[in-house]
Amino acid sequence: MLRAAGLPIEAVHGLRGPRTRRWADQLLDEEERLAGLGARLGEPLAALVPAAPDERLRRQVLAVRRAVFNHRPPRDVSDVLALAARSDGPAHRLLTDWLNTRHRLTALQARGEAVLADELMGSRTELRRLAGLPALRLGLLLASPTLDGKLDAFIAGPATAPDKRGRKMERSLLSYLYRTACKTSPFSTLTTVSPGVFRLPPDGMPAGPVGQLPAIPEVLLDGEPAGHVRLNVVVLSRLAELVAADPERRRDLPLTVASGWALDEDRVRYVRRSVTAGDDSAAVSFDAAQDRLFFLRLSGALEQVLELLRAAPLLRYRELAALLATGTGAGPVEAEQYLTALLDLGILQLPWLATDVHSRDPLRSFQRALHDLDRPWAGALADRLDGPARCLAGYPTADTTGRRSLLAGLRRDLLDVQRALGAPEPSLPQTLLYEDVAGPPVAADAGPWARLAAGPLESLTRILPLFDVALAQRLTLKGFFLVRYGRGGRCEDLLKLVHDFHEDIFNQYLQFTSRRPATGPDGAHPPEENWLGMPEITALDRARSELTVRMAALWEGRAAGAEELELDDATVAAVGAELAPLPKGFEPYSHFLQLARRDGDPLVVLNNSYGGLCFPFTRFTHCFDPAEDAATEPAEPTGTAGDAPGAGPAAGLVAGLRGTLRDLQPAGSVFAEVTAGAATTNLNLHARLTEFEIVCPGETSTAPSAARIQLDDLYVEHDPAADRLVLRSRRLRREVVPLYLGYLVPMVLPEIPRTLLLFSPTSRVTPDAWRGVPAGPADGGVTHRPRLRHGSLVLHRRSWSAGPGALPEPRPGEGEAARYLAWQRWRRRHRLPAQVFARVRPEPGPGGAAGWQGAGKPQYVDFDSPLSVTALDALLAGGPARVLLEEMLPGEQALHVRSPLGRHVAELAVETVPRAAAAAAPEQQGAHGHD
Repeated sequence: MLRAAGLPIEAVHGLRGPRTRRWADQLLDEEERLAGLGARLGEPLAALVPAAPDERLRRQVLAVRRAVFNHRPPRDVSDVLALAARSDGPAHRLLTDWLNTRHRLTALQARGEAVLADELMGSRTELRRLAGLPALRLGLLLASPTLDGKLDAFIAGPATAPDKRGRKMERSLLSYLYRTACKTSPFSTLTTVSPGVFRLPPDGMPAGPVGQLPAIPEVLLDGEPAGHVRLNVVVLSRLAELVAADPERRRDLPLTVASGWALDEDRVRYVRRSVTAGDDSAAVSFDAAQDRLFFLRLSGALEQVLELLRAAPLLRYRELAALLATGTGAGPVEAEQYLTALLDLGILQLPWLATDVHSRDPLRSFQRALHDLDRPWAGALADRLDGPARCLAGYPTADTTGRRSLLAGLRRDLLDVQRALGAPEPSLPQTLLYEDVAGPPVAADAGPWARLAAGPLESLTRILPLFDVALAQRLTLKGFFLVRYGRGGRCEDLLKLVHDFHEDIFNQYLQFTSRRPATGPDGAHPPEENWLGMPEITALDRARSELTVRMAALWEGRAAGAEELELDDATVAAVGAELAPLPKGFEPYSHFLQLARRDGDPLVVLNNSYGGLCFPFTRFTHCFDPAEDAATEPAEPTGTAGDAPGAGPAAGLVAGLRGTLRDLQPAGSVFAEVTAGAATTNLNLHARLTEFEIVCPGETSTAPSAARIQLDDLYVEHDPAADRLVLRSRRLRREVVPLYLGYLVPMVLPEIPRTLLLFSPTSRVTPDAWRGVPAGPADGGVTHRPRLRHGSLVLHRRSWSAGPGALPEPRPGEGEAARYLAWQRWRRRHRLPAQVFARVRPEPGPGGAAGWQGAGKPQYVDFDSPLSVTALDALLAGGPARVLLEEMLPGEQALHVRSPLGRHVAELAVETVPRAAAAAAPEQQGAHGHD
């Protein structure tokens, strides 16, 4: 999947100040020349002092010497020059050169403000022009409606120096512009996503000359992008809550018992799921769910409810209340009150209006569910939602003005719907729509990509477990199981295992590790908590120590001024050998890469890696599925789903992914999706891709009954031969490999789904090979790390770290030109490139401003643009902070994606699987880029 910036990199060129940059370079050159001449002048001028014929001239020589030392022009120098001319030494030549340089420097200093002011006005004019470009403006409509609402007035205003409010708006706009042209973060038109294929040549992969890396081919984007919008599913959750809160409407809703319940002597055991609503005022939020094992005494009334719903699942609330009243002799009001209490306790649920994670169009699905209730109020509510549905349908093809009108109408209509449902204070999330923009499909020859990336990635996979934050948790679960059930043991009650694991150890483990410092006293990774004495955790600590020792030796042995270091194969092999005690399993990865087209030395830059399958693609399946309802159709467990994966990168992407997943299942295993319940965020929406789905207690599923794997069908056993825990299905008589295909971080999932993922290849890996390696001596409070690469694969870009006080501080009364010059002087001293990305991390303590806007997120900084430097100053004004600056790699001249508009910053998301699994699906390898 290719993620391409919505605007070409050339879009930011008009914001630069080339004359200002030349002025600064010339001035700094003259400063360096002046300093050099001054250092050489010290002794010759000192020698003139005894040669002066009188006290007056001696004082003049000393005054000139002090002025030269302080880089200031002397007041009276003619007599000193004459004295120097009569001497035999170099004083006259050096002093003349110094005075001429000082004169040029003074002239340059006088020109700076005018040059910068003129180019700043041009930059501000260009910023106003860029603000009207569709790729930026349409994205701003959703990303920052407040900013968009003020843009028309801003664009029409003069490009003069703005006031405080105008500067803040200017910085916000500049930040979004840089995000659209210099980064790849898929959101609306700010970044497009394009499905791609690697083409295999007919005679297989060419070997190529030994030791010579192939050139990176250019990828052309030629075609109109298409937007795909969906309503924020939080809106539908709020509507469902309002429906359920009304007693009359609730009587028409079907009820069901929480899945996974069981009798435990005279009690009912079930999982109670509680939901905490997200913050509607936040730009991005979602409802957080928590699981808790719960028990209810089995009374006569509860037993009747369970029997009635066992015989007739999804009885309507009023029907169940009537049957309960008849069976118990209670009155209708009492029966309804009892059912309401069971709803509050979570043993009963109202699943009819819940949003399924596999819904391609959640709003239309919600309307269909309302119509299927076959009640006048439900039909009327569904009809009222036709207006919002039309807004969504018309949004992708509307212009900026049309989209703004549709958004306003959508908000108005939805608030009216809430009022009609009785909401005392109607409220909607800040972000009503989510848009993904599909670019044209792309293709590239597999040979160059594989030779540049496949080998180094395969080699690096040997040590990626070092950086997996979930690995120690997975091993802790294994240790807990072995203590309880022994080697080769078996646990029949998976729910009890999950509950006991969390109650007995894991909750305390998570609390302890969350409070633990991220680094030890020496800056290295602290030893993992190994409460159960697991040898694999000890091996993990040894491997991390081995990497730290070898990286420290590499760092100490570096050549002076080295800009690159090589993580060699011997180091990777030695560290990987320390990981030998860890059990080996099915380990697919997704890698997010950027490619640098450099003559003779092309590079592949690794941004992040994720363990698991299909992660780069799932969120965007609705953009590339040609069938209107294909995303909601289940993959039948007959093995027939996805039989045509070769239809092309766009058409049939969903079918291709289904077929690929089916073919990559390890022998004797099936993949089964863990959905984590109803969708509470659009990040969880995706097509159904697996043949099976694990239904956790308290969840409902729209998959065919044969495709559902209930939790009580699963058991866990230890495989002593492979020394790993295996999740198995009694009904299928096969191992079950859970897959989470949503986009939430697994740690925020409810307890049971999160624990199930400890049986899966799910992981998130961010290589940090520098951890524990002492930085070199600081230069003015700044430390530098060179680029770290493994073959053609870059693990770390060149970086500079600066603590509080190490950056050029603003001075009272300092003009804009002097401020810009201070930054260029600092940049030159530390040899930073002109374009970098800055991460600002507030320092802890009373002076630090933890959490202030922009903290932690990489911000593009263009030192060639005075406007960008001004924005950097504002970013640093939040309080004491440590700043990490990283080179822009690939740089502008090394970008490999081009469109008719220019060159684009791009990121490639590729999936690699172990060769043994890939060999089972050679056709899919060529179609979907598996290694």
